[in-house]
Amino acid sequence: MPLPHQPRPVLQTSSKARICICGQAPGTRVHKSGKPFTDPSGDRLRAWMGIGEDVFYHPDKLAIVPMGFCFPGLDTKGGDLPPRRECRKAWHDRVFAAMPQIELILVIGQYAQAYHLGNARKGSLTDTVAAWKSYFENSGTAAKPRVIPLPHPSWRNNAWLRKNPWFETDLLPVLQKEIARLLGRAQGVGPAHV
Repeated sequence: MPLPHQPRPVLQTSSKARICICGQAPGTRVHKSGKPFTDPSGDRLRAWMGIGEDVFYHPDKLAIVPMGFCFPGLDTKGGDLPPRRECRKAWHDRVFAAMPQIELILVIGQYAQAYHLGNARKGSLTDTVAAWKSYFENSGTAAKPRVIPLPHPSWRNNAWLRKNPWFETDLLPVLQKEIARLLGRAQGVGPAHV
């Protein structure tokens, strides 16, 4: 099945970054800009991580590898379609094999969680994100990076964030501390709430 638009892969690979963000696929704004997370969800994600655009878009500091590299199109309700499976099948194992230095992967949403967590993923996104501590503490070997599951930072998840205050109080401080450690920065990075 062809894409609804010309293919425009949007990702940021790296031979030096120790952190990787793995989300869904580019949306309409990102498809137009050709740069990952150039939308309000990117602003929120950077706030969650406690970093600015200078770090976020620096390939020596951060890799960004979505499950689908190209915009998959919109569904009948105007939402983004799921990432195309053929992209993951053709590229993901190779891309991650080429980045053995990655120590932390932020897995955003169900598609990234299915790929990176496999059978360890829980029955729902909420249950998977709620189990973040077990994934984080039980991963991180020489062969496999640490993993922290996150919800999508879209405004569509505002209700989810209100229903799950533990995400901001428990998970985000650990996330920011780990990001700061991997970047070699001092504690006290940016704000967590957006």
